Amino acid sequence: MNLLMKKWFKSSVLYLIGAAIGALAGYIYWQQVGCSSGSCAITSSPINSTLYGALMGSLFFSFFKKEKKIIQ
Repeated sequence: MNLLMKKWFKSSVLYLIGAAIGALAGYIYWQQVGCSSGSCAITSSPINSTLYGALMGSLFFSFFKKEKKIIQ
């Protein structure tokens, strides 16, 4: 990996972990609860549920990211 890729990965690792955990949680939610009628927008499909879980996990984990303060 080049330097730019390493820098991006290092700064985004918290988002990626959150997305992975959220995707797993979304899939498990679809599998265990789901939507029997098929009319539910998020839980009617495992792909929708997994992607929504990944998005929510990434957003949730972004709360824990510390921003660097620049002193001027």
